Amino acid sequence: MKKNLLVKIMGLLVIASFVLTACGTPAATEAPAMTEAPAATEAPAIEESSADVTLRWRTRPDNQEEIDVYSNISTELDAQLDGITLTYEPGGSESANYQDQLRAEIAAGTAPDVFWIPGTDVADFATRGLILNINDLAANTEGFNVGDFYEGPMYHLTFNPETSTTGADSGALWGLPRDVSTFALYLNLDLIAEAGAPDPRELAANGEWDWEAFLEVSQATRALGSDIYGYGASAWWGPYGVWLNASGGGFFNEDRTACALNTEESLEGLDFQRSLYQDYDVATPYGEDPEPVFRAGKVAMFQNGRWATPGIRTVDFNWDVVELPAGPSGTPGNWLFWGAYVVNANTEHPEEAWALVQALTTAETQGKVAALGANIPSRVSQEALDAFLTFTPPANNQAFLNGIAPEAAPSAEGPLWAGSWPEFDKIMGPAIQGVLTGSTTVEDFGATICDEADKAFNQ
Repeated sequence: MKKNLLVKIMGLLVIASFVLTACGTPAATEAPAMTEAPAATEAPAIEESSADVTLRWRTRPDNQEEIDVYSNISTELDAQLDGITLTYEPGGSESANYQDQLRAEIAAGTAPDVFWIPGTDVADFATRGLILNINDLAANTEGFNVGDFYEGPMYHLTFNPETSTTGADSGALWGLPRDVSTFALYLNLDLIAEAGAPDPRELAANGEWDWEAFLEVSQATRALGSDIYGYGASAWWGPYGVWLNASGGGFFNEDRTACALNTEESLEGLDFQRSLYQDYDVATPYGEDPEPVFRAGKVAMFQNGRWATPGIRTVDFNWDVVELPAGPSGTPGNWLFWGAYVVNANTEHPEEAWALVQALTTAETQGKVAALGANIPSRVSQEALDAFLTFTPPANNQAFLNGIAPEAAPSAEGPLWAGSWPEFDKIMGPAIQGVLTGSTTVEDFGATICDEADKAFNQ
């Protein structure tokens, strides 16, 4: 269609050149131009022909390398999607500012047609009418099956808040999952060897990788110098949540209708993480981005998801990954992370936007993104998982799959259909930051946090 349109436009330009020539020549020379006059009647047909629809789409990349991954995908899909021209927009960071900006742009009518949002925010965007329910479009799409994707993300993406039902027959589909991921620890093997510390990969293989062993490696590498750190993690709910999960606690009660941050298990996990910053001084300062420090060779263990891999592949030291250490609960407290491509409720091109969402989540596209290191495919396929193990470096890709395995009991990232995740996060985040930076005690945190956080739930 794009090539046909170009041909028609070139034809119109030729016609216009004849007309302009006729206007600037004596009457005696107008005859040749007049012989082309019948062609001029084709202009309305050109105006009425179908032009390419331009769609804008956005993700939240972790680094420049991930921006490059999605820019390349956009270029490839632009050439494949007939009648659609794509503009890719990288945006935001790991903070909630990315989602806040999208909400503001949707209200102003300037948001992209298709965008990625974290799984935590699906309910908020859906119940506020910010994203399109694409269930009817999907129902008319031959071969589409919600069962092709992981059950955890699809539970929420097919949840109908009006009927409190979920699944293929719920009447709701809010998007399709772009990826799934788990946390791992990115390792600077040179620092660990220099410190004479045990190799975390060997400890994990022997079933000895727990909080005590993690602390041992952190302290040994921290002793290498005042500018060397044993551990680094970003300041958002994912990294600090694993310590609560691994101790047997968590953010919410079992049915996700109330706060559980003040339980004995949650406070135990928070206190251990606090000790990394305040008692043992092995971690990069809380609130400062640890990724540049890790990539500069100054951090032994950097906690992040698969999406950080493209950037880490650029470092010039020996590195690999290992699963998170097991906590008192016997599990590493990992998350099953996911995010979804959704459609702006106000898009002028819903059918084309749905076509883009499908193209972004095909096995082929997901395979290309996974091969470049950014994530694990969200489609349920042993073939895809087997292929994922070949996408190296890192050599130990199994660490990510170990984190997603049922025996690891990862907590699925998800929205609060019974409350407001953004409001809960706004209360929880600063309160936990106060503990990890030493301005609030764990005891004071536990005494008040759920009184405040429970305000985020529907009463």
